[in-house]
Amino acid sequence: MKNLLPKQFRSVSDKDLLKKLEAGLALVEARLIEATTHADPVAKDATRHLVDAGGKRIRPVLVLLAAQLGNPNLKEVIDSAAVAEITHLATLYHDDVMDEAPTRRGVPTAHMVWGNNIAILTGDLLFARASQIAAYLGDEIIRLQSSTFERLCLGQMHETVGPREGENPIDHYIRVLADKTGSLISASAQMGLLASGGDRKYQEPLIEFGESIGVAFQLIDDIIDIAEEGESGKTPGTDLRAGVPTLPVLLLRQQAQSDSDAAALLARIEGDLTNDETLEQVVVELRNHPAAEEAEAEARRWAAKAIAAIDPLPEGSVKQALVTFANAVVDRTN
Repeated sequence: MKNLLPKQFRSVSDKDLLKKLEAGLALVEARLIEATTHADPVAKDATRHLVDAGGKRIRPVLVLLAAQLGNPNLKEVIDSAAVAEITHLATLYHDDVMDEAPTRRGVPTAHMVWGNNIAILTGDLLFARASQIAAYLGDEIIRLQSSTFERLCLGQMHETVGPREGENPIDHYIRVLADKTGSLISASAQMGLLASGGDRKYQEPLIEFGESIGVAFQLIDDIIDIAEEGESGKTPGTDLRAGVPTLPVLLLRQQAQSDSDAAALLARIEGDLTNDETLEQVVVELRNHPAAEEAEAEARRWAAKAIAAIDPLPEGSVKQALVTFANAVVDRTN
């Protein structure tokens, strides 16, 4: 049987917990298929497109893991995990249109198959389906899902518009990461606690853990973009070539104000990178620049902040699994 668990959790030492998470994730997978099998013949293929493509399923696992602090066997836990993942999938449909991404999870993106309009509407349909499921999970989860949806939209809006005049670009960037990634990771952990009837005194630590590890996750993506090609097969410099803001470049831009070497490298990064050889040279230079080291240190600082946040959680396998996840996030290569 295929191991459904994200690799960031597979080194968890409590094997009984791993079995519970695997069993729960199998139920979530079935719920995702059920929830995205749309009766409408026009919508059915598009809504299942990314579910069938697979994915890391990090958010559902965090729901299942946090639910261990209460009663993890409730149907509401599985439904909450489905809400978290379907909400995430909906954002991907929209993101891919805005980024003009050709592939996602190894398959053509929805807008490449059906066009922008259908892709956007499919994302909207998935948001609606997540809300329909959440409607049966109580007022707290409904409010949590809707407020998270708002933050996801605002994060994308702020990223699109860019920093306002006088706003620190790095502070703006971290805020975007917290909204676009941290908010839903945080909501996932909260949903697990709420749906399982866990002790509410653990909600604040889980909120801070999710927000912080979400930022760390995205900052490590920035490092991976300029790392040597790893097992993911992602071409180094993909974000650089696309002009996507990343922390190493933002830090380099900051240093370029007083450092001529940094300014020269920044000019090459902001120049023509269509040539593969030029791109490779620039990636190597940035990889070896102090800005890259500083960016990685910042990612690790956010992971350490996430680990410190869950200190109030009871000692045991749940807390240790969250620590394992946080460490795996910053040590990953894809």
